[in-house]
Amino acid sequence: AGGGGGGGPPQAAIEDFRDAPGPPPRPSPRKGGEGERPPMRVDLFDFELPQERIALRPAEPRDSARMLVVRSDALEDRVVRELPQFLNPGDVLVVNDTRVIPARLNGVRARGENIARIEATLIKREGSNLWRALAKPGKRIAPGDRIRFGESSESMACLLAALDADVVERNEGEVLLSFHLDGPALDDAIYRLGHMPLPPYIAARRADDDKDAQDYQTIFAARAGAVAAPTAGLHFTPGLRAAVEARGVAIHRVTLHVGAGTFLPVKVEDTDAHVMHSEWGSVSAETAAALNAAREKGGRIVAVGTTALRILESATTEQGVVQPFSGDTSIFITPGYRFRAVDVLMTNFHLPKSTLFMLVSAFAGLDAMQAAYAHAIREHYRFYSYGDACLLMRG
Repeated sequence: AGGGGGGGPPQAAIEDFRDAPGPPPRPSPRKGGEGERPPMRVDLFDFELPQERIALRPAEPRDSARMLVVRSDALEDRVVRELPQFLNPGDVLVVNDTRVIPARLNGVRARGENIARIEATLIKREGSNLWRALAKPGKRIAPGDRIRFGESSESMACLLAALDADVVERNEGEVLLSFHLDGPALDDAIYRLGHMPLPPYIAARRADDDKDAQDYQTIFAARAGAVAAPTAGLHFTPGLRAAVEARGVAIHRVTLHVGAGTFLPVKVEDTDAHVMHSEWGSVSAETAAALNAAREKGGRIVAVGTTALRILESATTEQGVVQPFSGDTSIFITPGYRFRAVDVLMTNFHLPKSTLFMLVSAFAGLDAMQAAYAHAIREHYRFYSYGDACLLMRG
């Protein structure tokens, strides 16, 4: 059934942000000086993708992946390791330093003789022993049930290496779990028993394995708490990082713990009816000051990934000043949004009708992105988390 989370916890424990200071009050991301954005039909962001275009493994080495450079009037086929050629001395590259936790747990639920296999993907920590999780099959779980994670069979006899949790509440497929361990002991158990939470379009076609423990983590990963990788960062190698810095481009870190929204499709007909899950993020005072200083000197802010972009846009005023930020963001970016912080975006190819394809369409233009994706499909680019990259110039 594939390997576990790989080698125990990282240097820092899984972060708990219930008591973290929140961000200053901010206007709604749909308003705030950019004008009301009219709702758009979700089917405008649909496209047909042949299944064979979905990458099941990353390119090796990572920076050998292809990179489609998208300008409003031109497309250019390049390779990720050529990224420094598109950067100017004085630009700043912003990466997300979140670390993916092995958030997928397999277990069994017993009610007398009635046994059910359960898979739970942890999505947000709510306390030292409390986690929200996506559970399946959700219909076979009820408040008061106990789930034993780590079972290799449906027998409840094996107590070794098991982790028990009680179901506190259930809302459709989402549950609140109260674990019988807490704090660092719970973190250790999650790393021992958990699996990398590969996206559904990969997990449906192959099991996770020990290689994913490395492949689904960026070289910048430091702060544990994400349940999906910030995938644009997966393309970076130590050599590419050094080449970027040698170009005179400083690399700065922000954090956005990628959450459940990554797994949830947009099921409504109009964009204004979609509700985004919130995710916790932070921008340090030092990073905010460095980005503002670079901007004042004419440098561009280059975001590596939509997660870095979303936390930067959440932290930036209407006047374009990046501020320190610590708290949840549920910013939902669709065409018509006026970007405040980011000038260039490196990102992967995203799912049809997803909030991320809406975001890149807002950034580079819907027509430009439809043309870029049609080109990428024709030219056999590899899509999604383990796939190739785009470099988008703001439209």
